[in-house]
Amino acid sequence: MESHYTVDMKNLIILFLAFVSFRQVMAQEDDTKFQPINLAAIAEVNQVNNYITFPTDIGNLAPIWFEANIIPDFLIRKSKNARLMGVLTPQVIIRMYQEESSPVRTPSYIPQITIYYALEANRTKSQYTFFGRIAHHSNGQEGDFYLPDSNINLISGSFSTNFLQAGLIFNRFNANLNATQFFNTFVEVHPPRWSLEELEGKYSMVRWHNALSVYKIPLAANSLSQKSPAISIQAEVMWMFGQVDDWSALSTDRLNLNLTFFYHPSFLEDIGLFVEFYSGMDYYNIYFNEKVEVIRFGIMTEKLRF
Repeated sequence: MESHYTVDMKNLIILFLAFVSFRQVMAQEDDTKFQPINLAAIAEVNQVNNYITFPTDIGNLAPIWFEANIIPDFLIRKSKNARLMGVLTPQVIIRMYQEESSPVRTPSYIPQITIYYALEANRTKSQYTFFGRIAHHSNGQEGDFYLPDSNINLISGSFSTNFLQAGLIFNRFNANLNATQFFNTFVEVHPPRWSLEELEGKYSMVRWHNALSVYKIPLAANSLSQKSPAISIQAEVMWMFGQVDDWSALSTDRLNLNLTFFYHPSFLEDIGLFVEFYSGMDYYNIYFNEKVEVIRFGIMTEKLRF
């Protein structure tokens, strides 16, 4: 993919973040449109998306028939109004490659436990939620990490790491946009000895994540008439710290960007269509050393229901 194209897409994400932040400041309150968000919905937004991609992506990702992210959530809470909640998530990411026999290589297994705590007892237009997570990421293989030629063994090489995440989620209702906005920021740490030795110096062990999401509320959500289409936009930025190959401290290789646009037409019940731009390291377990820049399309479950 051409370098000028990548720069334009990165600028687009920055402009989007600036625009939404400006609208958030200028928005006027309107009590008639406000719909409270419970802790389960906040947790769902904070999780990554359930999706399946089409084999029509544009970029440098190896040809695949599809990529699927399967991420069911099991809630542990006293009641729907509880301020404290646990979430068990057995996440799996699968890719089927466009090769002979259409192989599914080394799926990413990412089981995780997350604790959420709402800082306010009442559901107001602006809410803060703290969360902490412990997770494991592996590919279920036991082969040597390196091939005899010193390249990474992408077919059967073992990949495994464990990590902690902790951060804050802020959500608010924006009457001017008739939308609910979410901003989350958190730090991810892979403690020493929690990962394969071979990852040292090649895999970032400290990361800073930020995400801004806007979920458009269907205009007919509170009536008996058919809902208007649901729309959401999410922008994510992640910076990788620590020693990674020979990257400098300010290398743009450390920057990971993701912009997702989701459209849920009114004639579909549970799924919608999405288009996503991603630029950064490959998140598919042992493929982490690959740089990915891709625009892809697919179907996705709606995360926030009104």
